[in-house]
Amino acid sequence: MNNISGADLIHAFSALGAGIAVCSGIGTGVGQGNAAGMAAQAVGRNPGARGQIMSTMLLGQAVAETTGLYGLVVGLLLMFVKPFDA
Repeated sequence: MNNISGADLIHAFSALGAGIAVCSGIGTGVGQGNAAGMAAQAVGRNPGARGQIMSTMLLGQAVAETTGLYGLVVGLLLMFVKPFDA
């Protein structure tokens, strides 16, 4: 029977946490797709307001993208920065 050390357990849960953190990209993709679809519908209903609609949509998508980027950064930190290694 193999003994699992504390460092091995930390590495295992670090990898698990990294996978969960990167899954935040799913919500980001769904939200951005929804925003783009709604903006396309709005431009179809009122083509004269295209500039305002597009700028508002792009600002909203930039804010939504930060969630995915934060998840990626957290995942990379969990995988490659090992503060508990002795």
